[in-house]
Amino acid sequence: MKYLKYVVTGFVFLIFVFILTFGSYYLGYLKGLKRTGADIAFFDFKLPHISVFQQISNPQPTPIIIAANSQTGDVPSWGGPELWELVNQKRKEYGVNPLANKSEVCTIAAIRLNQLLALGTLDGHEGFGNMPESRADLMPIFEKYNLTEFLVSGAKTPEEAVSSWENTLGHKKLLTGGEYVWGCIYAQSGFAVAITAY
Repeated sequence: MKYLKYVVTGFVFLIFVFILTFGSYYLGYLKGLKRTGADIAFFDFKLPHISVFQQISNPQPTPIIIAANSQTGDVPSWGGPELWELVNQKRKEYGVNPLANKSEVCTIAAIRLNQLLALGTLDGHEGFGNMPESRADLMPIFEKYNLTEFLVSGAKTPEEAVSSWENTLGHKKLLTGGEYVWGCIYAQSGFAVAITAY
């Protein structure tokens, strides 16, 4: 009986240590699931002919740059409607809902495509991440939805753009993410911006 007090105290201590160790991990994980785009860490890595840059949003992949053929000077002629159809077709193949078009989401996609075309390169989602602060008029859209941006550059065909997203970690979520309900895709001159929302 006199050792029961020590056993109970030891058991309580072990539970306390367990909660501190594993509980903080799971609380951190759950908190991470609720982070906004500006809170998620950035990462860089390179693959042959594909450079992957920053990720932003919840959850957010990183843009893909496909090396363009500068010797031929060919400018891709495909656009957003072709890419939209292929993305939704691929989503159906993966057994998830096709994206429904949402005009508010298209506003973000159109602005982002214009920004990238003006820059002539991908910006690592910087414009997307800064948009709530730089464009106060768009803040209600960012407050209403969880937005995710998917970028690609240099794709010669919409099939190549979809293939790049499908075969790059993080981007595949555009094609397999059943949580995404709405979306919009704008594309021009080999640049593509896909914005998804839920």
